[in-house]
Amino acid sequence: MRISARAEYAVLAATVLARAWGRGLVPAEEIAASQSIPAGFLEGILTTLRKAGLMTSRRGSAGGFALSRPPDQISVGDVIRAVEGPLVYVRDTRPSAKSYPDGPQALVGLWVALRASVRSVLDATTLQDLANGVLPDVARRLAEDPDSWSEPS
Repeated sequence: MRISARAEYAVLAATVLARAWGRGLVPAEEIAASQSIPAGFLEGILTTLRKAGLMTSRRGSAGGFALSRPPDQISVGDVIRAVEGPLVYVRDTRPSAKSYPDGPQALVGLWVALRASVRSVLDATTLQDLANGVLPDVARRLAEDPDSWSEPS
């Protein structure tokens, strides 16, 4: 699985808004500057997140962006799906819709398991978790495993 710059920036921006939850709107320029995100690129991402219902916005000198609901109710998976679509696709097909005529049918099961694994981490992790600098147990256990940090030889 590859995380695009668009998805990474969306999660970074949403985390900034999670930290600002309850304190009003945050200008896009402030988000961009604080996370070193190109402002023009960020505007498109924030618009996509607003259209997906994850953010609200207001224009003008007092304008900016805010999460549309509390950060403990928005998962990282929600944010990535909003900007990228489904979390795991196999050559533009949902894993559960794949088939391999006369091929290794276990491969379909592998793709489905991969999607379930990705979901278990991204959907368990909320923007509030990231804002607080903590990970839910499922993600923390994986991140604390030294083997997770090394590339296979």
